[in-house]
Amino acid sequence: MNRKTIWIIALPVGIIILITVMISLLPKKPDWRPTYNPKDKIPLGLYVLDKESPDLFKGQEIKKFAITAYEFFDDKFDYDKKTYKVKGTYLDIKDENTIDEQSAMELLYFAEHGNTVFLGMQTFPQVLLDTLNLKLGRSIYLQDSVKIDLQRTGSHYWYGKAMGNIVFDSIERSQATVLGYQETPDGKRPNFIRVGFGDGQFIFHTQPAVFSNYHLLKKDHYKYAEEALSYIPEGTIYWHSGFRNISSSKLRYIKDQPALYAAMWLGIIGIIIFIFFNAKRKQRIIHEITPLRNTTIDFTKTIGNLYYQEGDHHTIIEKKIIYFLEHIRNEYLIDTYTLDDDLVEKLHLKTGKPIEDIQKAIDLIKKYRHQFQSTEADVIEINKAIEKLRL
Repeated sequence: MNRKTIWIIALPVGIIILITVMISLLPKKPDWRPTYNPKDKIPLGLYVLDKESPDLFKGQEIKKFAITAYEFFDDKFDYDKKTYKVKGTYLDIKDENTIDEQSAMELLYFAEHGNTVFLGMQTFPQVLLDTLNLKLGRSIYLQDSVKIDLQRTGSHYWYGKAMGNIVFDSIERSQATVLGYQETPDGKRPNFIRVGFGDGQFIFHTQPAVFSNYHLLKKDHYKYAEEALSYIPEGTIYWHSGFRNISSSKLRYIKDQPALYAAMWLGIIGIIIFIFFNAKRKQRIIHEITPLRNTTIDFTKTIGNLYYQEGDHHTIIEKKIIYFLEHIRNEYLIDTYTLDDDLVEKLHLKTGKPIEDIQKAIDLIKKYRHQFQSTEADVIEINKAIEKLRL
């Protein structure tokens, strides 16, 4: 490898290493995706809430599941007794509604049988809103923070990032109980309500961000979450902690690491540049060397012509016989010492040639091998006999 090639390889590699180090030293930007996943430590995950849940719900059993509410509760319903085998609270905190219509109907049945459904979302299933006579509204804010109050304690808190502008627009027909408000340009509007249904209840909160990692670790915002979740009655909590979709790509880890992803592309570009500059063949052209001619055939033809021109027909016949018998011994492993019927039979069985042709060739060999005078016609005759066998 010459010096030029070394520089072509070393330069891209050095640049890749330098850029990778520089990117890794840059402060990592927060991931503001609203996953609301108990395993996520990003600002809008629920890792802190998950870790603090044993203290928030003291003495209460918490069961997490990732399937739909219908799949989870359907097999826990006793169709003979027309009641659920389990009691407690369904808890679901998400940025947007992910509850399908069948699961929403299941939650209505679950609440109707004396259970609680706590939903912290910016939007809710339409079937729930229609059934409970609720209507959502939207307010336009000109400020970057929202004031939120709790009805029971009268305490209020200021929230900034990730807060939505969804409130309840109409609750009179539902006979809902207002648990909390948020300030809007039109005054206080309910964002936290409780609605009775059958023997149970629904609790709705339009600001799921108040339960996120970012706000639970900010100032005294954890107190608001404690007070809001205190409305959940004693009993088992069934927490729908649906996991975010994980990419099936084999490069998902690399894509999640900006420095590693940039290094991968720089590496690919470097390889392309290397291939481009080394596409021209540098090896000197190797001239074709003509293989040595096989002169054995030429030599044989020359000797044969010499015998023929000299009129030595007997020698030609003798050489032909010697070559033919030698070929039989080497190729078919047949002893040619005695030219009898046994040899003819063996050669017939091994070659499949007509026994008449073999017999004729053997008879001519026996005739001419000890004959000292031969003519050109004799040479032609024995040659035809041997060549006809094509051994």
